[in-house]
Amino acid sequence: MEKLKKSNKIKKLTEITKVIIQDCALENGGIVAANSIKNYYPANAKNYFYVWPRDASFTCIASDLLGLDHVQKGFFNWCLNRAEGFRTCGIFFEKYYPNGLKAAGNFQPDQTGSVLFALWHHYKNNINEVLEFHNLIKLAANGICNVWEKDHFTLVTSDLWEERFCFPDLNENFTYSLGACIKGLKCANELIPNRRWLDTATEMKHRLDEHFMGYFIRSYGEIPDKRIDASIIGLIYPFEVFDADDPRIVASMNEIEKKLITNGGVHRYEHDEYDGWMYEMLHRKKGAGAWPLLNFWMSIYYSIKGDKENAKRYFYWVLEKIENSDYIPEQIFENDLQVSVSPLLWSHTMFVLASRHLEARAFFV
Repeated sequence: MEKLKKSNKIKKLTEITKVIIQDCALENGGIVAANSIKNYYPANAKNYFYVWPRDASFTCIASDLLGLDHVQKGFFNWCLNRAEGFRTCGIFFEKYYPNGLKAAGNFQPDQTGSVLFALWHHYKNNINEVLEFHNLIKLAANGICNVWEKDHFTLVTSDLWEERFCFPDLNENFTYSLGACIKGLKCANELIPNRRWLDTATEMKHRLDEHFMGYFIRSYGEIPDKRIDASIIGLIYPFEVFDADDPRIVASMNEIEKKLITNGGVHRYEHDEYDGWMYEMLHRKKGAGAWPLLNFWMSIYYSIKGDKENAKRYFYWVLEKIENSDYIPEQIFENDLQVSVSPLLWSHTMFVLASRHLEARAFFV
């Protein structure tokens, strides 16, 4: 894409992203992953009219950067007052109906960590204003600590892709989950200093160090899952557990590029089948495509690392693939048959985050 065309595409996508955020931010404060009741949403794609706290947290962060200040407070109120079970246990689960009832009850630790990070990101420059959400912060940070025991969670945990479990009797943890909770607890401590939260984050970091086995593996415990997972990028951004030039991170990113890149697109993990394509209420699962949000995540990593060429390469791969579309889908396929969820809010928010990293480094020049 020539320079002017690229610039216009970025500006247009930025404005469209603002509209999509408005479409997904509900009156009650919930933020759905995709507004599947809109006419632009594919009829034969899976329904994503649910609130995933993780996706909504990334949306709040992107909204901070876009100057959209009305969605964050509504979402934080939704978390505190609507998310089923939160006031009792202080943790968030897999996904919720817009009214706050659980749509799936699996425990995903990163959901709670992500909400704490989003709270910190929104209020870090105005800490006095976070006072009304002190209860949310305390419940969430204590909730993480209450289900952590020295080197593992005491509950069965699900990975962020909702396809695998770690078990407490095997002392297992997902790498991404620990990264999110470490960051979330540190953010909570910056807003409301609490030694217990920092101590738990330190324990998690010690355990996470053990996840390195030539690269950071998907999960570690009595039976390690030594496969690579693209979510490892989260250890650098946004969770900042390691530096981008840490040799362990470099080795992990090399493993991702060796095994998860197909024709320039980043896949979640090897042999991924999920495509989000439906047929009469059945998931077709004919093989996953590349995930634009992961390309943007890779671009952020390389921006942080100072590698202009790769930062732009991963970023513009997506823009070239959607050259004739206004929306960024969940997945991009190598054929014209499979249909993706589109637009996916998380894809659009990662576009915003990646473009801002490129801009901060003057990499658009």
